[in-house]
Amino acid sequence: IAMAGLDGGRLNIGACSLGAAAASLDAAVEYTKGRKQFGKPLSAFQASQFKIADMATKLHSSRLMLRSAASALDQKSPNATMLCAMAKKLATDQGFAICNDALQLHGGYGYLKDYPIQRYLRDVRVHQILEGTNEIMNVIVSRRVLDG
Repeated sequence: IAMAGLDGGRLNIGACSLGAAAASLDAAVEYTKGRKQFGKPLSAFQASQFKIADMATKLHSSRLMLRSAASALDQKSPNATMLCAMAKKLATDQGFAICNDALQLHGGYGYLKDYPIQRYLRDVRVHQILEGTNEIMNVIVSRRVLDG
């Protein structure tokens, strides 16, 4: 029962990270469309486009992992704890990366309190620690994989 509670908490933390990541991605898209450099919006530059594409891919793949783990937990799968640990680690690591990339796209403005990115980045960082650090998630996953 206790492990199921931890598993659910890990999914919640992962979902929180993905919420901040989605908001950061949306903010980065809006900002890059509006901010102009060299007479063109930042979104017209391939480097910005690739970063946005990577952010969207990370967000989508993390959502899928989180949903898969939630389904396993609901079905009381013997792999549920491992999948929840995987999902928590992936979602919080990718959530942080997405927020960090959004801040990078905002440049120095990303640090200003006028933009929410700085808060999202601080908020998601702690998600890599809560409900068991991501290093502990690696221990959980590796034990299950090695022990079969």
